[in-house]
Order: sequence, then structure tokens, then C-alpha cells
Amino acid sequence: MSNALRKTALDALHRTLGATMTDFAGWDMPLRYGSERDEHNAVRTRAGLFDLSHMGEITVTGPDAANLLDYALVGDIGAVAVGRARYTMICREDGGILDDLIVYRLAEQEYMIVANASNAQVVLDAVTERAAGFDAAVRDDRDAYALIAVQGPESPGILKSLTDADLDGLKYYAGLPGTVAGVPALIARTGYTGEDGFELFVAPEHAEKLWQALTEAGAPAGLVPCGLSCRDTLRLEAGMPLYGHELSTSLTPFDAGLGRVVKFDKTSNDGDFVGRAALLEAAERAEKNPPRKLVGLIAEGRRVPRAGYAVVAEGTVIGEVTSGAPSPTLGKPIAIAYVDPAHAAPGTPGVGVDIRGSHEPYEVVALPFYKRQK
Repeated sequence: MSNALRKTALDALHRTLGATMTDFAGWDMPLRYGSERDEHNAVRTRAGLFDLSHMGEITVTGPDAANLLDYALVGDIGAVAVGRARYTMICREDGGILDDLIVYRLAEQEYMIVANASNAQVVLDAVTERAAGFDAAVRDDRDAYALIAVQGPESPGILKSLTDADLDGLKYYAGLPGTVAGVPALIARTGYTGEDGFELFVAPEHAEKLWQALTEAGAPAGLVPCGLSCRDTLRLEAGMPLYGHELSTSLTPFDAGLGRVVKFDKTSNDGDFVGRAALLEAAERAEKNPPRKLVGLIAEGRRVPRAGYAVVAEGTVIGEVTSGAPSPTLGKPIAIAYVDPAHAAPGTPGVGVDIRGSHEPYEVVALPFYKRQK
């Protein structure tokens, strides 16, 4: 039985660039090429280039494609217009989150689900199982795509030099077919960095040509290749949840403060969807007895909090850190944490993080830590 890591179509190129590689969800992925702080700052001020080919694409087609997705997922997917995308989730029958997803409506009867790499098989299996009785086909397209992202304030200018597609008319959470540097692509205005940017879905055999073209076009603007390490600090500053940290099967969307993605008033399937009853209960529970709230924490000192560390107040545990790292933009360690509602208000005094037995002081702030200027 082989446990060999999967490699993306850009693997040889990453090694030529001197990338430090790491095992991420069974894929051999670039962690960083040089300084992760420099890569982070490049995305915030100029542009960064990412290989995200580990993400899991699942295509759903057929007359009942919309009805199937309305039943399988918590969002109102049938209401998404062709050319638009929606952030949503897939939950278990008990309301626990299996994954958070982006769903693109490519045509009237065609959708593409993009799942997290670690959950792609789980999502594929769940949607396939839930397709029973629907006139729709579910296809595993993980090998059909390479995914390259260009993110940062300079990204529109860089991409415009390589495509005739109407990028000015392309809204956030929308996608359109086009060609970039002669390569056929789905051009999506999405990302996971808190900056403007694009994700380009292309055939794996075209990935290297596209990467090289973007690198050349972006050189005058200061574009640099970026690894997963800075992607994590960028999403952390932007307050974006990461599955396995802020989201899990032990939490419902309402526990995660993301109840807004659950749509109980869908018109398809008589409003029924997997997890509906449990999520209705979770919504009522959250209304009567608010769950722990996701907040930001900014360190007063230099010690970095990590996932799993206890959040404390007056010697009592009031929550838990889900993600933490030094913030290049703020110049201080930051964390996202679930804390009791009584201590969730920005500026709540006396809150700290237990870092190896020492209660380090932290300021409670509203998320996100960073929001780009429009």
C-alpha cells in the first residue's frame, strides 16, 4: 500500500524555485519559498502567486443538479445565478459541519463544488450518497484541474495584461470562462487572503505555462510565489475560518457564528435538506443560550498562542484558541478563539491565554483583524 504524497502539476517548478515542501492533506505542497513574512507582505501590498491544486473539485450536472445541492448542502444553491458563486457548508444529519465549501454555478444545469483538500473525499462521498433519487450526476474532478491563485492589490492589473476577459465587470464571488495567457480557464474572483484576487482553474497540463506567464507579467508589480504558510497568516488576519480549527463535526454553523449560511426557506424539496431538523434546534438553542463566540485576541506581549491553548479570565478557563500566529501586518501575535459570551465583547478586561502555565494578557477585538481598503 503506497503512502506516497500526491504531487501537483507544478511540483517540479516549486523545487526549481527552492520551495520548502510539506505534507498537507496527503499532498506535497510548498510551505514557503523564502521568508513567509516577505510573502505575506507581498500579498498585502503587491501580489502573490499560489498553487492551490490540492483543493477538491466536484462537478454536479443534470436537470436536478440545483435540487440535489439544495438537499445536500445548507445553502440555497438554486438561487445562485449562472456565473456566480456562494460560500456554504455541508453538514451531517446531526448538524455537525463536514466541510465549508464554495459552489460555482457554471451553467443552468452545471455546478462546481470546491472542497478543502482534507475533506474532498468526505464531501464527494456525502454528495454522491445524497444524490440518490435525483436526476443529477456527481463527478470527481480533482484530477481535471490545477488551481492557481493570484492575490493582492496588484492582481487585477497583472491579470488584465494576460486576458481579454471583463475583469472590471467580474464581481467578488463570481466566475467566468476565458483565456489567460492563451490558456482556457475558469476565472473566479475569490480568495482566502482578505485581498482582491483571482483563482484560476485550468487543465493540469496548462498549469506551468500559466504560472510562468503570471510570474513574468507580475514581475514589474513585485509579484512573488507564495506558500501555504503565509496563506494561513493572511486568512487569520482576515478572520476567515479554517476547517479543523474554527470548524469541525462537533460544531454546527450556529456554534461557529455562521448560522447565516443556513437557509431554512428554500423552495426546492419542500424545504428539506440534510441536517435541517438538527439545525433548527441548534438555531433555537443559540437564541436562548448563546454559544461561545469567535473573537480576535491581540497579544500585549510577544508570546505566540497556538490552537488548543486555554483562554482565561481571573484564573478561570473561558474559552480556547483555535488558530494563532505572529501577525506580520499588526506586528504582534494574534489568535482566533471561542470564548464565553460574557467575555466576548471587544475590550473586555482581564482576558489572557494560558501559554505553558503563564497567563499572558490579550486584548479582545472583533474579527477581522485586517480589512482591505476598497
